Amino acid sequence: MEELEALRRRCLNCRECPLSEQRRHVVFGVGRADAELMFIGEGPGEQEDLTGEPFVGPAGRLLDDMLELIDLHRSQVYIANVVKCRPPRNRDPLGEEQNACRHWLDGQLALVRPKIVVCLGRIAAAAYIKPDFKITREHGVWFDVDGVRAMAIYHPSALLRDVSKRPETFTDLRELRRTARELCQHLYS
Repeated sequence: MEELEALRRRCLNCRECPLSEQRRHVVFGVGRADAELMFIGEGPGEQEDLTGEPFVGPAGRLLDDMLELIDLHRSQVYIANVVKCRPPRNRDPLGEEQNACRHWLDGQLALVRPKIVVCLGRIAAAAYIKPDFKITREHGVWFDVDGVRAMAIYHPSALLRDVSKRPETFTDLRELRRTARELCQHLYS
């Protein structure tokens, strides 16, 4: 817990890429420091930049609903992003921005030590699972990343824009719940 807080404090002063120039807040991450399940998004949006907390806008409310569907609450998991500062106009984070932020995410992963990582959307999946990740073909598929079970699902923002993807996501969430019950001793006890 103390190590994660120390990492967060260092991250708050980060100036390693141009995203830091217009940010209001660094959006480090929230949740249990010993979470067995970690969610990784791509980067903060406007509401997250205003509050300094990930997934608090409309996509965050949908993520909360998605967690509830599988009998979980955000207090049981850890939520982070690939980049910690909002890209202008919510554009995709550039490769150099992701690279500049990567050590923060790697630090979070090393300290939290989740058993399962769920990437929210293509950008997060390409950063964590494999660079050529295809979200339309590979969502809901399990991968092994350095001994951690990982899958990607559609980003909640994508589900807000395209409700036709929700049935597939519901299937992915059921698979996540099944695997989490198998691997995570504390989530469903």
